[in-house]
Amino acid sequence: MENEMTYHREKTPPVTPPRLTMASTNSTLAPEPTAEQAKPGKDFVHKGVVHEEKHNDHDEIVRDIIIGFADGLTVPFALTAGLSSLGSNKLVIIGGLAELFSGAISMGLGGYLASITDRDHYNAEEKRERDEVATKPDVEREEIFQIMSKYGISRETTAPMVDELAANTDLWVQFMMDFELGLEKPKTSRAWISAGSLGISYFLGGLIPMIPYFAMSNVTHALFVSIGITVVILLIFGFIKNWVTVGTKRAGAYGAVQTLFIGVLAAATSYGIVRALDSRNPVSTDTVGQP
Repeated sequence: MENEMTYHREKTPPVTPPRLTMASTNSTLAPEPTAEQAKPGKDFVHKGVVHEEKHNDHDEIVRDIIIGFADGLTVPFALTAGLSSLGSNKLVIIGGLAELFSGAISMGLGGYLASITDRDHYNAEEKRERDEVATKPDVEREEIFQIMSKYGISRETTAPMVDELAANTDLWVQFMMDFELGLEKPKTSRAWISAGSLGISYFLGGLIPMIPYFAMSNVTHALFVSIGITVVILLIFGFIKNWVTVGTKRAGAYGAVQTLFIGVLAAATSYGIVRALDSRNPVSTDTVGQP
């Protein structure tokens, strides 16, 4: 029930909290929604006014996919381009697959640990805030006045709201988490979702530049085909990434050029370094794969 009662506030933008009605002549706190009204997907109806909540719950997943796919498209491509300078198709495939699997696992574990850290941090801050509300209520009340003053709301107008919050410890703590600390409670399934979206998107992104090496025996021809495919994917991915996040075609074009530049720079650097190292101490491709 506690999660249901706080759901509406967790998802409310801090600048215009919809449950606070601050009139200059009559300051009141809007009544708490019922358990049914507080459920996700429900509109909160107050005095005939329907407050529609339209939030994108998939923003974090999209962010993870963008990060994973971008890294997967760049790192394995740079590695396989570098290894192709050795002239062995088998070496490129073995090295590329090794990096692809290890990179996907590493990205997934990194996303999982980051989500766990966010959850632990939120729980620790919530416990600290709850202790402060219990032991130093006057200080916490004053912090509410300071928070609302940043939005130009006077102490006289805020006072009734402070009294209402002080009467409900759970909402008081939630208010401080939202407005003072700016923290949103992580979902319990967030860690596994982040791990899966990062790892899978990295693997898929890294697999694309390697396809020509599986289909072609000539490593040089495979390299050029891989470059062509990757350039197209980088341009499309960079455009869509910025176009979706920013919302303009100009930003999409900038994102396409930026993503392409980073990918080409990484591949060219890797190719040049491996080529330089091989020129000093050549690797015999005849012995690759032999014990």
